[in-house]
Amino acid sequence: MNPYVLTILLSSLGLGTTLTFASSHWLLAWMGLEVNTLAILPLMAQQHHPRAVEATTKYFLTQATAAAMILFAATTNAWTTGEWDINNMTHPIASSLTIAALALKVGLAPMHFWMPEVLQGLDLTTGLILSTWQKLAPFALIFQMAPNTNPMLLTTLGLLSTLIGGWGGLNRTLVRKIWAYSSIAHMGLMIIILQYAPHLTLIALGLYIFMTSTAFLSLKMASATKINTLTATWSKSPILTSTTALALLSLGGLPPLTGFMPKWLILQELAKQDLPATATIMALAALLSLYFYLRLCYAMTLTISPNTTNATTPWRTNTTQSTLALALMITAALGLLPLTPAILALSA
Repeated sequence: MNPYVLTILLSSLGLGTTLTFASSHWLLAWMGLEVNTLAILPLMAQQHHPRAVEATTKYFLTQATAAAMILFAATTNAWTTGEWDINNMTHPIASSLTIAALALKVGLAPMHFWMPEVLQGLDLTTGLILSTWQKLAPFALIFQMAPNTNPMLLTTLGLLSTLIGGWGGLNRTLVRKIWAYSSIAHMGLMIIILQYAPHLTLIALGLYIFMTSTAFLSLKMASATKINTLTATWSKSPILTSTTALALLSLGGLPPLTGFMPKWLILQELAKQDLPATATIMALAALLSLYFYLRLCYAMTLTISPNTTNATTPWRTNTTQSTLALALMITAALGLLPLTPAILALSA
């Protein structure tokens, strides 16, 4: 892609998200979401592959449907209450419809069906943008609407997302689909705690971005898109393989890694709110997600590829990819747990 065009598209991505962040009027927020969607479509279709075009089409139709629902709900609320302010979405039908539309935008269950299919058709860099940056603008709107939303709706979305995100990734062999279900499960954790402790949602979202960026950048460095190709990464780069395995365990939420922090704090807060059954279901659903992370770790670190390569040995060729971003993300994904009190103090 032409670097000038790429610069314009990435700038538009940032502009769309910033516009949604800064707006208190529904029309401006809707415009930000539309700029965001239109900016990422050329990035998704730049491979000129049938799967990429199919994924782009599915994403466009899904996001257009969600945007139309948001506009309809905002108009309904303005019609009944006379308010276009985001914080004054008080009409119950309009509020529920808006939350459903935003859940469709971020891929929360049961509006998640587009997410694995779209992510599977993208390259790893665009998939990283879709899994991280594209979540920010809708989550900003959900965050502002949480006080006026039916708590049962948020709880149902959270429970369904963690369960479906765990069950859906169990038998997958394509790594990008596994990341899609991992994203659905993490979104469920964030949405269920939003009504009780919004600062924990911010912490979970930030750490999710660090850990998912680590996973995508590691796979991009290893050029791996399937589980069976992960078995060859040890011979290419032992250090990368070791750190990626630890990052996967961090995504699964094992102490003493960073990923344990959001699960620990969220389950603790649910127990404080007298919701032991909900906390138990969330903890058991996290074990489902842990299983497919362990599958990936097993394939990377405990399995040797049976194939013999006839090409030049890959460990003798120098990579041209930048490793600075990956190094920073791995550090954040593995070592932030001791800073939990400081992060809590800053967020609260």
